[in-house]
Amino acid sequence: MTLAIFDLDNTLIAGDSDFLWGAFLVERILDKGEFERENERFYREYREGVLDIFEFLRFSLRPLRDNRLEDLKRWRWDFVREKIEPIILPLACELVERHQAAGDTLLIITATNEFITAPIAERLGVPNLIATIPEQSHGRYTGEVAGTPAFQAGKVKRLLDWLKETSTELADSTFYSDSHNDIPLLERVDHPVATDPDDRLRRHARDRGWPVISLRGQSAS
Repeated sequence: MTLAIFDLDNTLIAGDSDFLWGAFLVERILDKGEFERENERFYREYREGVLDIFEFLRFSLRPLRDNRLEDLKRWRWDFVREKIEPIILPLACELVERHQAAGDTLLIITATNEFITAPIAERLGVPNLIATIPEQSHGRYTGEVAGTPAFQAGKVKRLLDWLKETSTELADSTFYSDSHNDIPLLERVDHPVATDPDDRLRRHARDRGWPVISLRGQSAS
């Protein structure tokens, strides 16, 4: 079996689940103002490739720390139904199903934290997930990150650790991503695929001769 790796945000779904979760919490429980401004700032820095991942995680994991787990799970259910279901891309589902039918090992790797992304991966039918892990202690989130965030070069490290733990081979693997932040991992696989790429990744893909595809029904050119 070969490995089919998928980025999540703006690749399999037409939006960023981390940003949308923050916006959802503003609608439900958080005051508008500072949180909303910071959420937008961090998302802009992510797109520009200048995000300080640890600064962002101190911000984004704070609501997990400050609320009860049972409330968080209830809100997450509503979040997936209201915000994620409408942006799941049918062509992405077809792509996942083709790899599944081919007998490939399916894996989502995402910088977005595991609390948010675990039910999304399950909904998409992808059984393996590498995500940034929020630290827990005594049944509550601490607001800190556990281990290496799955971001930029951290995705490579986390993937290599997962390959060792699961005795999975990287040979002949494919990775689909939209973001220039994923270039370190795209460079490591045998079949990198720029998927609805941002401008920086599109240029890099053309320079490298990588395929460019769209899961949004758009021209890949």
